[in-house]
Amino acid sequence: METKIQALHFNATEQLQAFIEKKCAKLERVHELIRKVEVVLRVIKPETSLNKQASITVTIPNGELFAEKICDTFEQAVDECLDALTRQLKKNKEKQREK
Repeated sequence: METKIQALHFNATEQLQAFIEKKCAKLERVHELIRKVEVVLRVIKPETSLNKQASITVTIPNGELFAEKICDTFEQAVDECLDALTRQLKKNKEKQREK
């Protein structure tokens, strides 16, 4: 599985990148056929609370799944996105089994 992290208009720290890669690796436990995970991080202007946005796209053999969240921290936004994607992956896997 390939993980691509893109930080728009700022530099993501090594610690944040390691956190994201570790969390994204856990998605493989839910769905084995994940090809690529793309994470886009951006700070929403003006800088107030709830201004960290994370968008995650997961590419699987039969399509793409997407989640986007806005929170106080990038870690929290990534966690919430991955929770949503975990539910989507489980739902997708159930649909594939029914076919």
